[in-house]
Amino acid sequence: MANTFLEDAARTQAAEAVAAIEAQTSAEVVVAVRSASGHYAHTDARLGAGAAFGVLLVLLFIPQDIHLFAFPPAVLLAFAAGALASRLLPALRRALTSRKLQEDSVRTAAQAAFTTLGVSRTSRRTGILVFVSLFERRVEVVCDHGVDTALLGAEWQEALTRLAATLAASTVPGPFFEALLRIQAPLARVLPRQEDDVNELPDMPGAVA
Repeated sequence: MANTFLEDAARTQAAEAVAAIEAQTSAEVVVAVRSASGHYAHTDARLGAGAAFGVLLVLLFIPQDIHLFAFPPAVLLAFAAGALASRLLPALRRALTSRKLQEDSVRTAAQAAFTTLGVSRTSRRTGILVFVSLFERRVEVVCDHGVDTALLGAEWQEALTRLAATLAASTVPGPFFEALLRIQAPLARVLPRQEDDVNELPDMPGAVA
């Protein structure tokens, strides 16, 4: 999934969107993409345990005689199959993982990326990280101290809501970067571009390990 956002066409579209935004504002926008912000191994184990328990019930209550030696391998195979299904079916894994855990995982990963990618080190402290986590289909926007989100107002919040809804609906990059352009107007109003502005951070998106 992350590769879709990092294909050449998508990277170019992202860079163009960031450049268009920064042409009107002194804010420095960085897009980062991560395939998943959490490991969620417990979800795999939960589905595996459910599959194993289901097979055990079948073995116990079917009318045919089943040798006891068949129980352990059958249960283990069911556990492995359930855990593998969880890993191979992202929609199922996402549905079985609590929303709060996903939100917390994305928020934590975004805050870490904000520092490691240097977004917190711009000269005017106007860095903005747009952190895309594809498994969770969530976007976290982290702003530095120089970006007063209260002044950005309802227009900013509406833009972020649209951005989040676009990613939740699809991981196709095009509509997401079109929605990203909506943050330009409130940023240009509150943080207009200065004559001495320089591009301090790369416009091209990057993958976060």
